[in-house]
Amino acid sequence: METQTVVISAEASRAWKSEAGKSEAGRIVNYASEARIINQGDACDRVMFIAEGRVRLSIETTTGRGAIVGTVGAGAFLGEEAVAGRSTMLETATAMTDCRMRVFSREEFTRLLQDDERWSRKFTAHLIYRRMRLEADLADQLTNPAELRLARRLCLLARECSQDDTDQRVPPGISQSLLADMVGTTRPRVNHFLARFKKMGFIQYDQGIRVDKSLRKLLVRA
Repeated sequence: METQTVVISAEASRAWKSEAGKSEAGRIVNYASEARIINQGDACDRVMFIAEGRVRLSIETTTGRGAIVGTVGAGAFLGEEAVAGRSTMLETATAMTDCRMRVFSREEFTRLLQDDERWSRKFTAHLIYRRMRLEADLADQLTNPAELRLARRLCLLARECSQDDTDQRVPPGISQSLLADMVGTTRPRVNHFLARFKKMGFIQYDQGIRVDKSLRKLLVRA
Protein backbone atom coordinates (compact mmCIF):
# COMPACT_ATOMS: atom_id res chain seq x y z
CA MET A 1 0.00 0.00 0.00
CA GLU A 2 1.40 3.41 -0.95
CA THR A 3 1.10 6.05 1.75
CA GLN A 4 -0.07 9.45 0.57
CA THR A 5 2.11 12.40 1.51
CA VAL A 6 0.55 15.85 1.27
CA VAL A 7 2.50 19.02 2.00
CA ILE A 8 2.23 22.75 1.60
CA SER A 9 5.46 23.87 -0.01
CA ALA A 10 7.85 26.24 1.71
CA GLU A 11 7.40 28.62 -1.25
CA ALA A 12 3.63 28.70 -0.69
CA SER A 13 4.11 29.38 3.01
CA ARG A 14 6.44 32.31 2.27
CA ALA A 15 4.01 33.72 -0.28
CA TRP A 16 1.09 33.45 2.13
CA LYS A 17 3.12 35.09 4.88
CA SER A 18 3.99 37.97 2.54
CA GLU A 19 0.37 38.49 1.53
CA ALA A 20 -0.79 38.38 5.13
CA GLY A 21 1.64 41.12 6.05
CA LYS A 22 0.01 43.47 3.55
CA SER A 23 -3.47 43.13 5.02
CA GLU A 24 -4.75 45.54 7.64
CA ALA A 25 -7.40 43.09 8.84
CA GLY A 26 -7.02 41.39 12.19
CA ARG A 27 -4.49 42.12 14.89
CA ILE A 28 -0.94 40.85 15.27
CA VAL A 29 -0.18 38.78 18.40
CA ASN A 30 3.24 37.31 19.26
CA TYR A 31 3.71 34.12 21.28
CA ALA A 32 6.94 32.85 22.81
CA SER A 33 8.03 29.25 22.36
CA GLU A 34 5.91 26.82 24.46
CA ALA A 35 3.24 29.47 25.10
CA ARG A 36 -0.35 28.21 25.03
CA ILE A 37 -2.18 29.80 22.10
CA ILE A 38 -5.52 28.01 22.32
CA ASN A 39 -6.94 25.71 24.98
CA GLN A 40 -9.25 22.86 24.03
CA GLY A 41 -12.72 23.95 25.10
CA ASP A 42 -12.06 27.70 24.78
CA ALA A 43 -14.79 29.77 23.19
CA CYS A 44 -14.55 29.31 19.42
CA ASP A 45 -14.95 32.98 18.55
CA ARG A 46 -11.76 33.72 16.59
CA VAL A 47 -9.68 32.50 13.66
CA MET A 48 -5.88 32.74 13.71
CA PHE A 49 -3.47 32.80 10.78
CA ILE A 50 0.11 31.67 11.42
CA ALA A 51 2.36 34.27 9.82
CA GLU A 52 5.58 32.95 11.39
CA GLY A 53 6.52 29.97 13.53
CA ARG A 54 5.25 26.45 14.19
CA VAL A 55 2.44 25.18 16.40
CA ARG A 56 1.75 21.82 18.06
CA LEU A 57 -1.86 20.57 18.16
CA SER A 58 -3.09 18.20 20.86
CA ILE A 59 -6.34 16.85 22.26
CA GLU A 60 -7.31 15.44 25.64
CA THR A 61 -10.08 12.95 26.38
CA THR A 62 -12.53 13.15 29.25
CA THR A 63 -10.47 10.46 31.02
CA GLY A 64 -7.38 12.69 30.97
CA ARG A 65 -5.49 10.90 28.21
CA GLY A 66 -3.83 13.22 25.71
CA ALA A 67 -2.43 12.86 22.21
CA ILE A 68 -0.45 15.00 19.77
CA VAL A 69 -2.50 15.16 16.57
CA GLY A 70 -0.08 17.16 14.45
CA THR A 71 1.94 20.29 13.88
CA VAL A 72 1.24 23.24 11.58
CA GLY A 73 3.40 26.10 10.37
CA ALA A 74 3.34 29.38 8.49
CA GLY A 75 0.38 29.65 6.12
CA ALA A 76 -2.00 27.55 8.23
CA PHE A 77 -5.07 28.62 10.20
CA LEU A 78 -6.21 27.80 13.73
CA GLY A 79 -9.80 27.86 14.93
CA GLU A 80 -11.24 27.52 11.43
CA GLU A 81 -14.27 25.72 12.89
CA ALA A 82 -15.45 29.12 14.16
CA VAL A 83 -16.58 29.92 10.61
CA ALA A 84 -18.98 26.95 10.79
CA GLY A 85 -20.45 28.27 14.04
CA ARG A 86 -18.85 25.82 16.49
CA SER A 87 -19.00 27.08 20.08
CA THR A 88 -15.77 25.59 21.53
CA MET A 89 -12.25 24.93 20.25
CA LEU A 90 -11.53 21.30 19.33
CA GLU A 91 -7.78 21.27 20.00
CA THR A 92 -5.10 22.78 22.20
CA ALA A 93 -2.50 24.78 20.25
CA THR A 94 0.96 25.34 21.73
CA ALA A 95 3.78 27.37 20.17
CA MET A 96 6.77 25.18 19.28
CA THR A 97 8.82 28.22 18.29
CA ASP A 98 8.35 31.95 18.67
CA CYS A 99 5.19 32.65 16.66
CA ARG A 100 3.57 35.65 15.05
CA MET A 101 -0.17 35.27 14.56
CA ARG A 102 -2.83 37.38 12.86
CA VAL A 103 -6.01 37.10 14.91
CA PHE A 104 -9.51 37.76 13.55
CA SER A 105 -12.85 37.76 15.31
CA ARG A 106 -15.37 35.33 13.84
CA GLU A 107 -17.40 38.17 12.32
CA GLU A 108 -14.34 39.95 10.95
CA PHE A 109 -12.99 36.83 9.30
CA THR A 110 -16.36 35.94 7.77
CA ARG A 111 -16.50 39.40 6.19
CA LEU A 112 -12.90 39.04 5.02
CA LEU A 113 -13.69 35.80 3.20
CA GLN A 114 -16.54 37.54 1.39
CA ASP A 115 -14.63 40.70 0.51
CA ASP A 116 -11.02 39.60 -0.12
CA GLU A 117 -10.41 36.91 -2.74
CA ARG A 118 -6.81 36.38 -1.59
CA TRP A 119 -7.86 35.31 1.90
CA SER A 120 -10.71 33.24 0.51
CA ARG A 121 -8.28 31.30 -1.69
CA LYS A 122 -5.84 30.79 1.19
CA PHE A 123 -8.56 29.55 3.51
CA THR A 124 -10.01 27.17 0.92
CA ALA A 125 -6.56 25.72 0.20
CA HIS A 126 -6.00 25.24 3.94
CA LEU A 127 -9.30 23.39 4.40
CA ILE A 128 -8.60 21.08 1.45
CA TYR A 129 -5.12 20.36 2.76
CA ARG A 130 -6.42 19.58 6.27
CA ARG A 131 -9.05 17.22 4.83
CA MET A 132 -6.47 15.35 2.75
CA ARG A 133 -4.05 15.22 5.66
CA LEU A 134 -6.66 13.85 8.06
CA GLU A 135 -7.61 11.10 5.62
CA ALA A 136 -3.95 10.20 5.05
CA ASP A 137 -3.27 10.21 8.81
CA LEU A 138 -6.24 7.92 9.47
CA ALA A 139 -5.16 5.45 6.76
CA ASP A 140 -1.62 5.52 8.12
CA GLN A 141 -2.76 4.84 11.69
CA LEU A 142 -5.04 1.97 10.68
CA THR A 143 -2.83 0.17 8.18
CA ASN A 144 0.85 0.81 8.92
CA PRO A 145 3.07 -0.48 11.74
CA ALA A 146 4.75 2.02 14.06
CA GLU A 147 8.05 2.01 12.13
CA LEU A 148 6.36 3.12 8.90
CA ARG A 149 4.23 5.67 10.75
CA LEU A 150 7.44 7.16 12.15
CA ALA A 151 9.06 7.22 8.70
CA ARG A 152 6.05 9.03 7.24
CA ARG A 153 5.97 11.54 10.09
CA LEU A 154 9.68 12.34 9.68
CA CYS A 155 9.22 12.88 5.93
CA LEU A 156 6.22 15.14 6.48
CA LEU A 157 7.91 17.25 9.14
CA ALA A 158 11.09 17.63 7.09
CA ARG A 159 9.29 18.55 3.87
CA GLU A 160 6.94 21.00 5.58
CA CYS A 161 9.67 22.78 7.51
CA SER A 162 12.63 22.85 5.09
CA GLN A 163 12.97 25.41 2.33
CA ASP A 164 15.77 23.46 0.63
CA ASP A 165 14.63 20.21 -1.02
CA THR A 166 18.19 18.87 -0.84
CA ASP A 167 18.60 19.54 2.89
CA GLN A 168 15.47 18.51 4.75
CA ARG A 169 15.50 18.56 8.52
CA VAL A 170 13.03 17.84 11.28
CA PRO A 171 12.48 20.95 13.45
CA PRO A 172 14.81 20.90 16.49
CA GLY A 173 11.85 21.19 18.88
CA ILE A 174 10.58 17.72 17.88
CA SER A 175 11.82 15.37 20.62
CA GLN A 176 11.63 11.58 20.65
CA SER A 177 8.84 11.80 23.21
CA LEU A 178 6.89 14.12 20.94
CA LEU A 179 7.45 11.82 17.96
CA ALA A 180 6.19 8.90 20.07
CA ASP A 181 2.99 10.82 20.85
CA MET A 182 2.50 11.68 17.17
CA VAL A 183 3.08 8.12 15.99
CA GLY A 184 1.18 6.39 18.79
CA THR A 185 3.99 4.33 20.28
CA THR A 186 6.60 4.56 23.06
CA ARG A 187 9.76 6.64 23.22
CA PRO A 188 12.05 3.55 23.50
CA ARG A 189 10.55 2.16 20.27
CA VAL A 190 11.05 5.51 18.52
CA ASN A 191 14.67 5.49 19.70
CA HIS A 192 15.07 1.95 18.33
CA PHE A 193 13.56 2.85 14.94
CA LEU A 194 15.67 6.01 14.65
CA ALA A 195 18.80 3.98 15.33
CA ARG A 196 17.80 1.61 12.51
CA PHE A 197 17.08 4.50 10.14
CA LYS A 198 20.50 5.98 10.91
CA LYS A 199 22.26 2.65 10.33
CA MET A 200 20.49 2.31 6.97
CA GLY A 201 21.44 5.85 5.93
CA PHE A 202 17.87 7.18 5.98
CA ILE A 203 18.63 9.89 8.56
CA GLN A 204 21.66 11.69 9.99
CA TYR A 205 22.12 13.56 13.24
CA ASP A 206 23.43 16.99 12.24
CA GLN A 207 22.05 19.82 14.41
CA GLY A 208 18.87 17.82 14.65
CA ILE A 209 17.57 15.06 12.38
CA ARG A 210 18.41 15.40 8.69
CA VAL A 211 16.11 13.23 6.56
CA ASP A 212 17.45 11.65 3.39
CA LYS A 213 14.99 11.36 0.52
CA SER A 214 15.68 7.60 0.43
CA LEU A 215 13.48 7.26 3.55
CA ARG A 216 10.45 7.77 1.30
CA LYS A 217 11.24 4.44 -0.39
CA LEU A 218 9.99 2.71 2.76
CA LEU A 219 6.59 4.34 2.25
CA VAL A 220 6.39 3.44 -1.42
CA ARG A 221 7.12 -0.23 -0.67
CA ALA A 222 4.62 -0.38 2.18
